[in-house]
Amino acid sequence: MDGQEDLAGRTRRFALAIVRLYLALPRSTVSYVLGRQLLKAGTSVGAHYREARRAKSSADFVSKIEGALQELDETGYWLELLREARIARADAVDRLAHEADELISIFVTIVRRTKSASLSPS
Repeated sequence: MDGQEDLAGRTRRFALAIVRLYLALPRSTVSYVLGRQLLKAGTSVGAHYREARRAKSSADFVSKIEGALQELDETGYWLELLREARIARADAVDRLAHEADELISIFVTIVRRTKSASLSPS
């Protein structure tokens, strides 16, 4: 399995873990509002990466990866709120927050390398 396929699978597994956390949230208005925001941001990371893999140019690729980074950052925010408000189990939130941080590191590296390669003389 190549790196792209592995990262595609990893972002899909991340989205599924977000879905499972959302489904486990207590039924309340606050949980619904925060959980829905988390669900939208966390599940869109993989979609952005999938779009990036079909980018028409390096600039398009970077733009889509940066979109994934924005969604990861937002996911981290909603996870922090769910943890600090004690709405979701801390261990589940912490695992997802750790994975979000790792994905951010990977995507930042991808953006830097892509930008650097596009600036290098051919």
